[in-house]
Amino acid sequence: MLATVLSSALLGIDAYIVKVEVDVAGGLPYFTTVGLPDSAIKESRDRVTAAIKNSGFYFPQTRVTVNLAPADIRKTGSAFDLPIAIGIMAATNQVNLVRLENAIILGELALDGNIRGIQGALPIAIAAKENGIKDLIVPAENAKEAAIVEGVSVYPVTSLSDAIALLNSEKEITPEPHTLDTDPYTGRAEMLIDLLDVKGQEHVKRAVEVAAAGAHNLIMIGPPGSGKTMIAKRIPSILPKLSMEESLETTKIQSIVGVLPSDTPLVVARPYRSPHHTISDAGLIGGGNVPRPGEVSLAHNGVLFLDELPEFRRNVLEVMRQPLEDRQVTISRAAASLTYPANFMLVAAMNPCPCGFFSDPNRDCKCTPNQIQTYVSRISGPLLDRIDIQVEVPAVKYSELAADTTGEPSVQVQERVEAARQTQHERFADTNIHANASMQSKQIREYCKVDDQAQDLLRVAINQLGLSARAYDRILKVARTIADLDRNPNIEAVHVSEAIQYRSLDRSFWKK
Repeated sequence: MLATVLSSALLGIDAYIVKVEVDVAGGLPYFTTVGLPDSAIKESRDRVTAAIKNSGFYFPQTRVTVNLAPADIRKTGSAFDLPIAIGIMAATNQVNLVRLENAIILGELALDGNIRGIQGALPIAIAAKENGIKDLIVPAENAKEAAIVEGVSVYPVTSLSDAIALLNSEKEITPEPHTLDTDPYTGRAEMLIDLLDVKGQEHVKRAVEVAAAGAHNLIMIGPPGSGKTMIAKRIPSILPKLSMEESLETTKIQSIVGVLPSDTPLVVARPYRSPHHTISDAGLIGGGNVPRPGEVSLAHNGVLFLDELPEFRRNVLEVMRQPLEDRQVTISRAAASLTYPANFMLVAAMNPCPCGFFSDPNRDCKCTPNQIQTYVSRISGPLLDRIDIQVEVPAVKYSELAADTTGEPSVQVQERVEAARQTQHERFADTNIHANASMQSKQIREYCKVDDQAQDLLRVAINQLGLSARAYDRILKVARTIADLDRNPNIEAVHVSEAIQYRSLDRSFWKK
């Protein structure tokens, strides 16, 4: 007998419907799975067989053929265990076929019949709604995540027996309530570390505010202990709140990778990713036989912090050049070519020399000029050109550390940043641009016009500092952001002057 069960699989950050076709026919006992399954799916025959028997149900001692359609797309993961088991039981008249017609079923089976969690419940629930499928049967630990989507009834199950009882109408399982709060950001500010904790470094805080206001990339360079990492960790606290669209997209990425906490159905805080400098290029960009997202995609809509930037392998850093420009990354493999979003804010930190004390007035640097040049040259010019704001972070003075005075809390800085972003949102309302950092040549010509005094400043900067054409554009973008923070529709000389200051590091360190 033939039975069909609806399931789903992931392709990039989206999901598509998979039909699990199960045929139980006469012949010698044999269990085969076709439809481009990976190793985890091929091994499901042992999990499914044991789970059915250990749950007290009948497993046919005949030929069992499972087809995963469409058969020309490779399927991965263990989420097909439950639909395969139910398909076998439906084909042997142990499950009512009526409820299978409009339900997507997913779950990994343990040998005793219990059901374990899966990855990608949110994009699968979205795919169910888009395809007009009303019911979704998922592991209990994934129910809250899937229930974010309205219009789909999410049934949490903990075992194969529960799923069979639900389908046969022998047991009533209450659908998971819709979990999306009216204000998912409640209490968010109290949970985050605060910019108020940073002593001194007012000019660095200003640079960070400008970077956050325009989503500009930022690099901080200074001796150890000057507060670079401390400041970087607090950048998410001043970024604008995630919109609902951004929250859903960020949650989808974390869900398919399996890093979404079980108690967090919806991501409401901007991501902050800080990979170690030993990371590979595949770990940073993404990869695998079937491409998976890397750190640049996990940092989508948030911050990617690279500490000790020169310690990263050069080939790892260079692969970021394309995502920094395109705000997405395409990974091509023999099995598939997938595009993942990568709209992140790059924040980097580094010492000025191998020993770290080249710019520290209180410590002697033991590095030779050649060692310093070799060290900073690990960061290529093209990559540095893509970093809009470059700022020195000097050692903090004792008077600043011991002072009772405090700076601004993150919430106050965040208000100015959100006001500037709102201005940019209105400016780019009819485009797919969301912040000044993403402006292309057309938008720069239209929105970054400057007066004669500002043009003179730019001319001197380009001629004397030897800045590239890309650096020229980025100075205008940063100046536009500074003007937005001042709520000034025009870019004035003072805005351009501050923006030029943020391009001086590549000249003072890279042109020794």
